[in-house]
Amino acid sequence: MMVLIWSSSAMMLRRFCCFSTSASSSFASAPLSSLNKKRRLVFLGSPQVAAIVTQPPSGRDRGRKITPSPVAQRALDKGFPSDLIFTPVKAGEESFLENFKSLEPELCVTAAYGNILPSKVLKIPSLGTVNIHPSLLPLYRGAAPVQRALEDGVKETGVSLAFTVRQLDAGPVISCQRIDVDDQIKAPELLELLFAQGSELLLRELPSIFDGSAKRKAEEQDESKATLAPKITPKESWLSFDQEAITLHNKVRAFAGWPGTRAKVMIVDPQNGQSNTTELKIITTRVYNGAKAQSGDADDVVFNKGSLIFPCGRQTALEVLEVQLPGTKVVNASAFWNGLRGQKLKRI
Repeated sequence: MMVLIWSSSAMMLRRFCCFSTSASSSFASAPLSSLNKKRRLVFLGSPQVAAIVTQPPSGRDRGRKITPSPVAQRALDKGFPSDLIFTPVKAGEESFLENFKSLEPELCVTAAYGNILPSKVLKIPSLGTVNIHPSLLPLYRGAAPVQRALEDGVKETGVSLAFTVRQLDAGPVISCQRIDVDDQIKAPELLELLFAQGSELLLRELPSIFDGSAKRKAEEQDESKATLAPKITPKESWLSFDQEAITLHNKVRAFAGWPGTRAKVMIVDPQNGQSNTTELKIITTRVYNGAKAQSGDADDVVFNKGSLIFPCGRQTALEVLEVQLPGTKVVNASAFWNGLRGQKLKRI
């Protein structure tokens, strides 16, 4: 979480680019000069900041040396004043609340914060708090809206600008922007695209938020249509080739970056019959639509025109374009196949 103070006494803003999963760097390029009246704005999630609120320092390296969070470290590297970097364990801490109140914010904007703000925080900004959420609310409320949407194979998604209430992502929607979803796009790319759209949406709606018309036009969400997007866990990263290829392809796209997707495979030496089971990270895929490529045993993985073809459930096949063995770099399917040196590859 990061905070931007837009002071009524000055229009000069510090510009901070954050390369983290907590927010899209596209917010850094959003101009604020189009608004005539100066306001006090607190922005939680934007890389363009005058103050920063982020996670507390923790032991991140092997020596367990206490280091700032990546967001805080990036800010310090850019010369950001350390006394304007706040690191509460929880946003409801009294010391943080005192600092937050001292900023005298009129509006709070959250983006990819990931936690529910307590009522004590929500009551401070006089104009309330709005959230930039990368889904078409009330669909995919929660921590992983982009990943869960891709996992479901949606053809359309979008970004919503909504007022924040105590219930997670359930506030009235001010506006939303729809986009078509390419069947090859991965979660990191889609997340960046949606936050780019969200930054534009915010700038278009700021005047209506400041003059109060946004509250009058905001629409309550239909609770009967609400769906959840729960946090992803590492154990979900395993692929089962008993599922259809389209299901696996969507999961690979959804879990790209972290935690990624992986499968157990068997490498067999045809000369002596010895085999070795190993973990293989599946990086890039597509659904195989070519002629039947399977031959021999039903579990055999074959190589066809630069791709590994994995047999899947319901007589479908997954075309794997990039993979990664433990402790090695990502390679294309051709390089991996050549590295087998005549050994067979089987799914498990």
